[in-house]
Amino acid sequence: MATVLMEKPLIAVLTLSEAWRRLRRRLRTGPIHYLRFVGGAPERLNVVPPSLRTGDPITAEAIYGGRFHLAGKLVEAGQDSIFRVASPSECFEAELNGFSWLNHHAAAGDALARQNARSLIEDWLRLRAHRLSGPAYKPEVSARRLIAWLSHADLILDGASYDFYRRFLKSLMAQTRFLRSVAAEAPDGLPRLMVRMALALATLCLPMPAGRTKAAAQNLAAELDRQILPDGGHVSRNPEALAIILAELLPIRETLIGQGQPVPKGIYSAIDRMLPALRFFRHADGSLALFNGTGPSELQLLAALMRFDETLGDPISHARHSGYHRLTGGGTVVIADTGCPPPAALSHNAHAGTLAFELSSEMARIVVNCGRPTVGQPELKRLGRSTAAHSTVTLNDRSSSRFAAHSNLDRFLGSPLVPGPTTIALEELGDDHAARTSGFRASHNGYERDFGVLHSRMLALSPDGGRLEGRDAVRPARRAKVRGEPITAAARFHLHPSVSVETIGGFARLSLRGQVWRFTADQPFSVEDSILFADSAGTRRTLQLVIAFDPVLTPEISWSFEREH
Repeated sequence: MATVLMEKPLIAVLTLSEAWRRLRRRLRTGPIHYLRFVGGAPERLNVVPPSLRTGDPITAEAIYGGRFHLAGKLVEAGQDSIFRVASPSECFEAELNGFSWLNHHAAAGDALARQNARSLIEDWLRLRAHRLSGPAYKPEVSARRLIAWLSHADLILDGASYDFYRRFLKSLMAQTRFLRSVAAEAPDGLPRLMVRMALALATLCLPMPAGRTKAAAQNLAAELDRQILPDGGHVSRNPEALAIILAELLPIRETLIGQGQPVPKGIYSAIDRMLPALRFFRHADGSLALFNGTGPSELQLLAALMRFDETLGDPISHARHSGYHRLTGGGTVVIADTGCPPPAALSHNAHAGTLAFELSSEMARIVVNCGRPTVGQPELKRLGRSTAAHSTVTLNDRSSSRFAAHSNLDRFLGSPLVPGPTTIALEELGDDHAARTSGFRASHNGYERDFGVLHSRMLALSPDGGRLEGRDAVRPARRAKVRGEPITAAARFHLHPSVSVETIGGFARLSLRGQVWRFTADQPFSVEDSILFADSAGTRRTLQLVIAFDPVLTPEISWSFEREH
């Protein structure tokens, strides 16, 4: 490991920073600190906040029977408490202790659901509440648990005994104090923002001094100002992060208003920017584009969030700060990644998919990226993050951004992206390209270090959305050193599983939901197997179109997708 750290100064800095953060957090917790957080229980809750998430009563029935399917693993507790059973993975443990699965009990909403929810919380209070270590007390897990308990307090407390009522409220107060003590030491990015949202919600729901409620709301607003970009994207560049944040932030805003509390400008401003940005990343079928950690879309949640979007007109075409382009016409949507990877400290879920794109037409998705698999599948997650899992150009089967190379470092740091594209040259085509299309031309230097070349891509969509033209070029970078290693290139176009492919002569006929599209290229192409990781039904086999070419002999290739009438 020492060699790796010496060769990778950036990883060394990240490792030292993470070690220092963990040490600071440990100094604030541990068994000796538990007494700092416990105290008297409040008499009541001020309010139960609304929840925008929906659940599945069938899943609630499985939980009644002791069957927990979390983080891609199934554990059957039988007659024992799930909190006594050995967890198959840390991800399972985190999801279990986050209590987001209470959404399913709320969806059932009957007496059995209420009783089972109380029983499981009773087990947690008896078996886990006094341990301030492990996945259950990671700041982001504690934050999700606090939000879940508060959001479903009406379900949990309906019909509860006075003893349970008091212990439940006492635990809510203790968890709030714990989160307040570790908020500054939470990992940067979404985990820290989740902690700030949980604290803001808790100070509204629990009896607190007015000054503490105001301070929690202001701290949340400050964190939103830091993490939400001017165009509404999140600093992680993950489209799914917007849905996760808005699902908790909108209820906080509504609760502030309902309680007669002032809503800080930072919260209003962030919501006003994020809702149009979320719409920017949606295809016509309502799903999110699969970039930088986005997994299967929660369509019901996205629909609920969009009801709060009061902006008019189409989304912008260029999210400049987030680094994405959106082209639309005639029911066709193209979304492309035209930005550099996020900062290394925030890149634990980022993908090496620079200049990748997705294509959809009406309610059908055509070209996709492979996306993020279900939580708890690290091997598949690494594959889904690679350049080859994206609809872009790959050189020598290497990714345009690298990942931490040592397994111990990978576990410690969460696999950040290290050297990757640092410069994106971008040119808008506008509506004057051939007087009939709009699009862009962009290039990145992610392969310059290894091969001394730049990859550039042009995408242009016709106004009626019936034709997408593309050109990919791999050319030597200026002042680049000559590399002796031969280079092979492959332009990949991953197809959605609903697309069937038939090759006829020199083109491919793509059939999908009553539509037929034709793929052509000026170079030979092949149809190969692929996998869609981000699907609500789990990983699904699919196909990809691959143009393999030699950049020395053929530095530029052209291709197109055209709708047949």
